[in-house]
Amino acid sequence: MSPYEVLRSPLITEKSEGIRALEQTLCFRVHPGATKTDIKNAVQKIFKVKVDAVRTANYQGKMRRQGRSVGSRPDWKKAYVKLKEGEKMVEYAQI
Repeated sequence: MSPYEVLRSPLITEKSEGIRALEQTLCFRVHPGATKTDIKNAVQKIFKVKVDAVRTANYQGKMRRQGRSVGSRPDWKKAYVKLKEGEKMVEYAQI
Protein backbone atom coordinates (compact mmCIF):
# COMPACT_ATOMS: atom_id res chain seq x y z
CA MET A 1 0.00 0.00 0.00
CA SER A 2 1.42 3.39 -0.96
CA PRO A 3 1.69 6.18 1.66
CA TYR A 4 -1.00 8.18 -0.15
CA GLU A 5 -3.42 5.24 0.13
CA VAL A 6 -2.73 4.91 3.88
CA LEU A 7 -3.39 8.59 4.71
CA ARG A 8 -6.79 9.43 3.27
CA SER A 9 -7.24 12.99 4.56
CA PRO A 10 -6.34 15.23 7.48
CA LEU A 11 -9.04 15.74 10.11
CA ILE A 12 -9.56 19.43 10.77
CA THR A 13 -11.86 19.84 13.77
CA GLU A 14 -11.74 21.94 16.93
CA LYS A 15 -10.46 18.98 18.93
CA SER A 16 -7.76 18.06 16.42
CA GLU A 17 -6.57 21.67 16.09
CA GLY A 18 -6.31 21.94 19.90
CA ILE A 19 -4.28 18.74 20.10
CA ARG A 20 -2.14 19.93 17.21
CA ALA A 21 -1.30 23.20 18.94
CA LEU A 22 -0.70 21.85 22.46
CA GLU A 23 0.70 18.34 21.99
CA GLN A 24 2.32 18.40 18.52
CA THR A 25 -0.08 15.70 17.35
CA LEU A 26 -1.62 15.40 13.89
CA CYS A 27 -4.99 13.74 13.15
CA PHE A 28 -5.69 11.82 9.96
CA ARG A 29 -8.47 9.71 8.50
CA VAL A 30 -6.63 6.55 7.44
CA HIS A 31 -7.27 3.31 5.54
CA PRO A 32 -9.15 0.86 7.83
CA GLY A 33 -6.61 -1.90 7.17
CA ALA A 34 -3.55 0.25 7.91
CA THR A 35 -1.39 -0.67 10.90
CA LYS A 36 0.38 1.77 13.20
CA THR A 37 3.68 0.98 11.45
CA ASP A 38 2.13 1.71 8.04
CA ILE A 39 0.80 5.04 9.31
CA LYS A 40 4.15 5.99 10.87
CA ASN A 41 6.08 5.20 7.69
CA ALA A 42 3.55 7.08 5.53
CA VAL A 43 3.74 10.27 7.62
CA GLN A 44 7.55 10.13 7.73
CA LYS A 45 7.78 9.64 3.97
CA ILE A 46 5.20 12.25 2.92
CA PHE A 47 6.02 15.06 5.38
CA LYS A 48 9.74 14.34 6.02
CA VAL A 49 9.36 14.43 9.83
CA LYS A 50 10.15 11.96 12.63
CA VAL A 51 7.20 10.31 14.38
CA ASP A 52 7.27 9.51 18.10
CA ALA A 53 4.01 7.57 18.55
CA VAL A 54 0.81 6.60 16.75
CA ARG A 55 -2.60 6.01 18.33
CA THR A 56 -5.57 4.72 16.37
CA ALA A 57 -9.32 4.61 16.89
CA ASN A 58 -11.92 2.65 14.91
CA TYR A 59 -15.35 4.21 14.38
CA GLN A 60 -18.55 2.41 13.41
CA GLY A 61 -20.58 3.94 10.59
CA LYS A 62 -23.81 5.58 11.73
CA MET A 63 -27.19 4.23 10.68
CA ARG A 64 -29.05 6.56 8.31
CA ARG A 65 -32.62 6.55 7.06
CA GLN A 66 -34.29 8.22 4.14
CA GLY A 67 -37.97 7.46 4.10
CA ARG A 68 -38.46 3.71 4.38
CA SER A 69 -34.99 2.75 3.23
CA VAL A 70 -32.32 2.18 5.87
CA GLY A 71 -28.58 2.34 5.24
CA SER A 72 -25.36 3.07 7.03
CA ARG A 73 -22.28 5.15 6.53
CA PRO A 74 -19.04 3.22 6.12
CA ASP A 75 -16.80 2.36 9.10
CA TRP A 76 -13.63 4.44 9.31
CA LYS A 77 -10.37 4.73 11.22
CA LYS A 78 -8.70 7.77 12.80
CA ALA A 79 -4.99 8.09 13.64
CA TYR A 80 -3.30 10.45 16.09
CA VAL A 81 0.35 10.92 15.11
CA LYS A 82 2.66 12.51 17.69
CA LEU A 83 5.82 14.12 16.34
CA LYS A 84 9.19 13.90 18.10
CA GLU A 85 10.50 16.84 20.12
CA GLY A 86 12.09 19.53 18.00
CA GLU A 87 10.27 18.57 14.80
CA LYS A 88 8.61 21.36 12.82
CA MET A 89 4.81 21.20 12.83
CA VAL A 90 3.34 20.17 9.49
CA GLU A 91 1.01 22.49 7.60
CA TYR A 92 -1.83 20.63 5.88
CA ALA A 93 -1.38 22.71 2.75
CA GLN A 94 1.78 20.65 2.07
CA ILE A 95 -0.27 17.56 1.19
